[in-house]
Amino acid sequence: MYSQAKKLLHLYLSAVFICLLLASCENSLNDIKKIASAEADKPISRSTFVDIIYSDSAKVKAHLTAPLEIDYDDAAKPYKEMSKGVKIIFYEDDLSIKGTITSEYAIEKDKENLIEFHKNVVAKNAQGETFKSDELIYDEANKKLFSKKPVQIIMTNGNIMNGTGFNSNESLYPWHIDQSTGIFNVNDKESGINP
Repeated sequence: MYSQAKKLLHLYLSAVFICLLLASCENSLNDIKKIASAEADKPISRSTFVDIIYSDSAKVKAHLTAPLEIDYDDAAKPYKEMSKGVKIIFYEDDLSIKGTITSEYAIEKDKENLIEFHKNVVAKNAQGETFKSDELIYDEANKKLFSKKPVQIIMTNGNIMNGTGFNSNESLYPWHIDQSTGIFNVNDKESGINP
């Protein structure tokens, strides 16, 4: 009877040991999955003093500069992050400037062909008009710029327009502003108003 109890105890301890071993393997497997997931979100490369020329058919179309660019090429949707600011200049075929955009932060989404500019976005067109917002999105494939956040446009004559959204081509002219309000300078002599 003593030996049978000893065998049962030995069998019981073996079963407990196997359960603990399997449980520790499962935890280790979960830990490995967590680590692999965290590794996928880590950057592949960091570049400083970035200076990129975009061309099409051997013609310069845009020039992008940024102090820092972090590439996440292994992410499910690869992207590049410019967390210390960015400036992009768009060119006409004759290399005259058709527009500029600067912002404190930008993210280029490779698969979507989008560049999102965020935080103190300032864009200027060849006509001298200045656009200010906290967001401006450049759709590279369709060569369109748009924002769904409040925007302010300062025109060369000093007039100011405000709106709830904005869209345009990449030259920022002509443009459309949603739900616009504004401050317009009126010259009494030109308007025909007598004081």
